[in-house]
Amino acid sequence: MGNNENEALVPTQVLEASALEVLNRSEIDIQIATAKQYPRDLKKVLGNVRAYATIDEETAEDCFYALKRGKGSDENLIEGISVRLAEIFASCWGNLRVQTRITGNDGKTITAQGVCHDLESNLAVCVEVKRRITDRQGRTFSDDMQVVTGNAASAIAFRNAVLKVIPKAVTKKVVNEIKLVALGQAGDVESKRVATIKWFNQRGVTTEQILNYIEADCVESIDAEKLLTLRSTATAIKEGTTTVAETFGSKVADAAGQAAKIKEAAEKTAAAQAAATEKK
Repeated sequence: MGNNENEALVPTQVLEASALEVLNRSEIDIQIATAKQYPRDLKKVLGNVRAYATIDEETAEDCFYALKRGKGSDENLIEGISVRLAEIFASCWGNLRVQTRITGNDGKTITAQGVCHDLESNLAVCVEVKRRITDRQGRTFSDDMQVVTGNAASAIAFRNAVLKVIPKAVTKKVVNEIKLVALGQAGDVESKRVATIKWFNQRGVTTEQILNYIEADCVESIDAEKLLTLRSTATAIKEGTTTVAETFGSKVADAAGQAAKIKEAAEKTAAAQAAATEKK
């Protein structure tokens, strides 16, 4: 009797897996049929992208990233569309399926996969992004930092997948318009310049390193275009495309680490003093 029960369980499991596959396929087929019935209006799409991305200067600035790679004569500035703008594109483009997941962690790198499927054109793209989870000394990140790194890798995989499906030729004009808004008004440069330098200083980057990075002689010579590059670099750091140490060198990482240790020591001292006060 036990053998008969086991034999009965096997086909049931196969049917469940098969039913799930059929359900998923049926769901996608329905979405494709709906997309064909209600195709996107390109003019409306670009208008919505423009409206969302330029709702204010801060949002427009967050739409771009910038980072330098290479050294000496091989050094070059890489600029591109940030995760934030990719999210706006995906939201406005419509008839789009996007998903990301972590596919691997070998103790040295985390691998994230991003899949984007245009239901109208039936174009599907899958991309992978690897992010390192070890520091310069080869020490593995903590569990919390691995989660943060994994989230950053997933966000970048999302962006890369979306931008491979949505044609650059279609979005080029609206991207240029968003960049003009991001540059802002001339009167805003001074206050933004102070705030941006302060943001980097708090992360261990000296003003001298900032000036070398954007090739400026002094703080006052940081114009709107250089300021946008600097703020776009901050965006790249925030979304995990690069790090402060990768951008400005190991000295910054050492300084930031030392500052973190001092802060931690101060917090422990304060906690000990508070505990001693309570006992009294």
